[in-house]
Amino acid sequence: MTRLVQFALLLTAVCGMAQGSALEQEYQDIEEKVITWRRDIHQNPELSNREFKTAEKIATHLRSLGMEVQTGIAHTGVVGILKGNNPGKVIALRADIDALPVTERNDLPFKSTVTSEFLGEKVGVMHACGHDTHVAILMGVAEILSKNKDKINGTVKFIFQPAEEGAPPGEEGGAALMIKEGVLQNPDVDAIFGLHINSQTPVGVIRYKSGGTMASAQRFTINVKGKQSHGSQPWSGVDPILISAKIIDGLQTIVSREMNLTNEAAVITVGKIKSGVRSNIIPESAEMIGTIRTLDYDMQKQLNKRMEEMVPAIAKAYGGEATIEIVTNTAITYNKPELVTQMLPTMERVAGKENVQTQNAITGAEDFSYYQEKVPGFFFFLGGMTPGTTESYPHHTPDFLIDDSGLLLGVKTLTEMSLDYLNQ
Repeated sequence: MTRLVQFALLLTAVCGMAQGSALEQEYQDIEEKVITWRRDIHQNPELSNREFKTAEKIATHLRSLGMEVQTGIAHTGVVGILKGNNPGKVIALRADIDALPVTERNDLPFKSTVTSEFLGEKVGVMHACGHDTHVAILMGVAEILSKNKDKINGTVKFIFQPAEEGAPPGEEGGAALMIKEGVLQNPDVDAIFGLHINSQTPVGVIRYKSGGTMASAQRFTINVKGKQSHGSQPWSGVDPILISAKIIDGLQTIVSREMNLTNEAAVITVGKIKSGVRSNIIPESAEMIGTIRTLDYDMQKQLNKRMEEMVPAIAKAYGGEATIEIVTNTAITYNKPELVTQMLPTMERVAGKENVQTQNAITGAEDFSYYQEKVPGFFFFLGGMTPGTTESYPHHTPDFLIDDSGLLLGVKTLTEMSLDYLNQ
């Protein structure tokens, strides 16, 4: 490293430290607001593509800050554009805003009692993945940065995205639709940051991974065709249930015997199988649906190819036929290593070096990945578990719980990352 580069990095760090301390009082002043926003959103959750009141609350707040505000993007998405006093790059910050069809089961004073309809059934609705905290955090970042436009060289886009959990059947939604409708353009985004609260990471801790950090999620459907017969005479038919069992067994050997798992993890899961009507009839057909999770695109191509080869071959070996369809739901959440290296000093300054920790890849999926296919992005995890807690509840469960004291670190980190990226 040249002395000039070393000096530049040192100057950036010093400027950042001064900037952080200058905003410290603003951070302290906004914490109560952020917690209030979060609790209100938590108490009034809305399902994917139906986040009407949430979007209205966000848009009203951004307008009160004097921003240019765009609404109705990807159905209920909201975008705020904040131009700094000086020209420069464009950074985007993203928060997802939708809740889940989960009935809350705790004693919080702001517990959700909302019900709605999901796939034709009446369900409870709950922010069981922490998107309420993401919204509140980004609203807080928006307020602080809007008061400090003199410190911004460039533009900040605040993206409040619906339907991260997936659009209802027959609808488009989420990050893919926001991109399709131009959210990364006018002005064109140079980089994007996002965070996710984590109920099993202690408050005050930030975790991240360079490169592939969350998996691509693919959905597959396998249709098996056999020959119907009496259950007492299996030799007179072709059993699609037996063929399905052999296919499931074969698929698992792709991961266990053909994937180089020292590179990245991979998962094939059959989540549903449907066939038959009664005990003494061998049915004519069977259907299986499942998920594929990969963290490397070369591995994904190899895995998909082998599935497409294996499924019809196994069926044929047992006298039947089978087809497979694979649909990609999310891409790999890929943190560009150069961007991670650039922003790591900021995160360590804000949270403390000992509190910024690397982690292994996660086989869960995030549609933030679609933004990262278009522009460099950095997605990290924020602690939401009360320190010293012996039991924490996973995301997407009725007992999911987040400690509000972790939100301020999210506000600080996204704010400082934005300023440092734009001003470097």
